[in-house]
Amino acid sequence: MLAALLGGGVELEALKRLIIKRTEGNPFFIEEMVQALFDEGALVRNGAVKVARSLSQLRLPPTVQGILASRIDRLSAEQKELLQTLAVIGRESPLGLIRKVASKAEPQLERMLADLRAAEFIYEQPALTDAEYIFKHALTQEVAYNSLLIGRRKLLHERAGHALESMFAEQLDDHLAQLAHHYSRSDNVSKAVEYLGRAGQQALQRSAHADAIGSLTAALDLLQKLSDSAERIQRELLLQLALGPALIAVKGWAASEVERAYTRTRELCERLGDPPELFPALLGLWAVYYLRGELPKAYELAEQLLRRAQGAHAPALLLLAHLALGDTSLSMGEFLLAREHLEMANSRYDRERPMAIGHDPGVNCLSYIAHTLWTLGYPDQALKKGDEAVALAQALSHSLSLAFAEGLVGYLHQYRREARAAQETAERLTDLSVEHGFPHWLAQATVTRGWAMAKQGHNQEGIAQIREGLAAFRAIGDGVLLPHALCLLAEACGEAGRLDDGLSALTEAIAAADEHGIRQYEAEAHRLKGELLLRQDHSKAAEAQGCFQRAVELAHEQSAKSLELRATMSLARLLNGQGRRDEARSMLADIYNWFTEGFDTADLKDAKALLDELEGTRT
Repeated sequence: MLAALLGGGVELEALKRLIIKRTEGNPFFIEEMVQALFDEGALVRNGAVKVARSLSQLRLPPTVQGILASRIDRLSAEQKELLQTLAVIGRESPLGLIRKVASKAEPQLERMLADLRAAEFIYEQPALTDAEYIFKHALTQEVAYNSLLIGRRKLLHERAGHALESMFAEQLDDHLAQLAHHYSRSDNVSKAVEYLGRAGQQALQRSAHADAIGSLTAALDLLQKLSDSAERIQRELLLQLALGPALIAVKGWAASEVERAYTRTRELCERLGDPPELFPALLGLWAVYYLRGELPKAYELAEQLLRRAQGAHAPALLLLAHLALGDTSLSMGEFLLAREHLEMANSRYDRERPMAIGHDPGVNCLSYIAHTLWTLGYPDQALKKGDEAVALAQALSHSLSLAFAEGLVGYLHQYRREARAAQETAERLTDLSVEHGFPHWLAQATVTRGWAMAKQGHNQEGIAQIREGLAAFRAIGDGVLLPHALCLLAEACGEAGRLDDGLSALTEAIAAADEHGIRQYEAEAHRLKGELLLRQDHSKAAEAQGCFQRAVELAHEQSAKSLELRATMSLARLLNGQGRRDEARSMLADIYNWFTEGFDTADLKDAKALLDELEGTRT
């Protein structure tokens, strides 16, 4: 590289060695040092490059920043001012923007830009509409920027913001990041808050959740500099409401940061009286308590939402209120009530309306209707709704909604005991969650994949995966899914012969159901407990029978036909082993004959095979 810059010649060899030693061979450092030596006259070019001073007289700054600073200081005052202005505008500066910010006459500006190009600080790049000037290296821009006094720097940033507003008045949404950048580095706090907020909202719409959090948090920090007023409260209110869904995507619904955002929003609403923003604030808090598994709190908030929605006579609010009640009722084991609320919510769905709490409510409706339908005994209708949820999320091109749909259809495949399909769904969800940083859905995918692996004979790997997912749920505070995940762990442990571990998981699952009212999978927990007790010790048949009977009773009370079928099969097998075949056959036939669909699913196939066995051994 030095040969290209300096040429050959014995008299230059000592200088080359000195430059290489000082720069440690860094190409950019070498180039800038040689340019600095030319600038100060230590090197001259007259056909060939010659050294104009002895090596002992040369001043070689120890850092590339020092070289750049000395080169910038040797510019004329006007040239230095223009270079600093370019540094404020950014690494790339369109000529039209330079004209407005630099405020120089056209001939003078062209001459100064040519001088900076000749000095190799910048280079020109042709563009479709206007030329652009680009710093030769980012470090050059940094040194030029830092050489500005703070007051002058702020003034130039504000001037750049005004210039962008005037140039792109009809396309401001295409320049929000630039506007936010410039105004947030100026003294115009109000404009900075405006554009940071708009940039955050735009990032949220594009599923760039980390960028949204950065912009919205910066806006909230700057907002504290404005005097307290109703307008300032309203602006903070809107920023907090936008921040909530972004935090949900990155931290999970149950995160303390999400709770703080919505709690603060509710406090601000109370200061303003009863603004419409109180509804989404309560909805956000409902989501926090629901995912934490604090179902009594969640249900109370859902009822508040319904009262407010009914009072407002607003279909969009009624959708969200019924959705909240439906989701909560499902987790509480109130399956008929859940279906009623979810179908009322779905009937009001309009995909053109803005999303709430981070994802599309139509995807939520369809996904939870699918879960409800499976539990109520309609496995084929359930899968159809689950597939509709995925298709809707794909049509929306919304990553968090797609994660929601894939996560719940993965669990639906698990309910249907379709291990391969569950694994494939979980793997898609894992890729999506890693790509976009969705901790809740990554945990759910890990649990689902672990169950699927165990069902396909990879017991130890499956158990490890389920435990990993459980740890992730606990880390982000998601309690509502723990009982189900613990049941999957118990099932996998049972198949691996780790009966004590399985029973321990079920003890925790049943305790969570009792403590928090999470009863969606409670019947299955009791059934699995009975199965593991039987495998542990046949002398525990009476205790196991009690578990099966409890599971049947719970499922029957809940109208949970799919869970009732499983529990009845477990009880029928036990009764058959005790010589009570007719009793076993009668109870199994009653529940099996209730079903009108799903006869190709594993549960109904097993039930039919058991019925045939009981019929064949009937005396």
